Amino acid sequence: MSGQTERKTNGYIDTQSQETAAYLKYFSLVTLMLQNAVFILMMRYVRTRPGDMFMSTTAVIMSEVLKFLACFIIIFYKEGGMKGFLSHLNENIIKQPMDFLKISVPSIIYTLQNNLLFVAVSNLDAAVFQVTYQLKILTTALFSVIMLGKPLSRLQWVSLFILFCGVALVQVQPTGSSQSKVPVKQNPLLGLIAVLVQCCLSGFAGVYFEKILKGTKQSIWLRNFELGMIGAIIGFITMELNDGQKVAEKGFFFGYDYVVWTVICLQSFGGLVVAIVVKYADNILKGFATSGAIIISCIAAIYFFDFHLSLQFFVGASLVIISVFMYSKFVPQKPPAFPPATQNV
Repeated sequence: MSGQTERKTNGYIDTQSQETAAYLKYFSLVTLMLQNAVFILMMRYVRTRPGDMFMSTTAVIMSEVLKFLACFIIIFYKEGGMKGFLSHLNENIIKQPMDFLKISVPSIIYTLQNNLLFVAVSNLDAAVFQVTYQLKILTTALFSVIMLGKPLSRLQWVSLFILFCGVALVQVQPTGSSQSKVPVKQNPLLGLIAVLVQCCLSGFAGVYFEKILKGTKQSIWLRNFELGMIGAIIGFITMELNDGQKVAEKGFFFGYDYVVWTVICLQSFGGLVVAIVVKYADNILKGFATSGAIIISCIAAIYFFDFHLSLQFFVGASLVIISVFMYSKFVPQKPPAFPPATQNV
């Protein structure tokens, strides 16, 4: 009798677990989609609206500082207080200086990448940026083959070729055919160069970070604590080189308002949130999220930024969406041995 009750109870628990897993998958889908779309749309807005313009280098610093503080609080709580926190840092950072130096490489790259993000979004429409930035799938795949020896199926190579063709179509459309009207001067060529460099940096840093995570036992929170700390330092150096005089004259928080702070929070915490929820979503759902973000960006750009959707852009964006589905579908569906590296955007 007790055995039957136990089986019924186990069956109920299993059903509950399946329902929870299904809920978390769809929650992951929505979170990834909104994080990818809303962040870029809001950043595009704050970089093209009239009025006092904040300095992007200071925003990158604040994003890294907030990431650092968030991870500090999480580690502090998990280790049971300051004593446990300091002991944790001593064991994993101070006693392992070479490991800390290794993590500085992706940290420097991510900081540079975040600065380039502001340049790209300031000069490219949100929809065009979303489509073009999917080239990071191509660069990540290439670096995975070179650095990790990961094999790609024939269909994955085909999907990467379709991706490249789709992005090329979007970029070679007639000048001004799908550009939105904004009150600030834009340089589409500069924006394109920025996003291409960003894709290369994203691919290398992501694979390098994955390689580090595979070879060490440190948690994703400690890794992001290190990334935030180093990133803030590199950010200050970048700010001094690019905007040092302007910051001295106008102040660090010149041009900040609640919208700018929202963008900074989305950039800082978005990656951490995605790191938590993405493990519940398989690669096909990630493809849905990426495609959904492109569609949301296009629709929102039409209504909010007077973006003109050309036939060439539509065909190119469609090819990119198809390629994302193809590539995601044929990635081996194995559970990750570690939480994914958090990346902006």
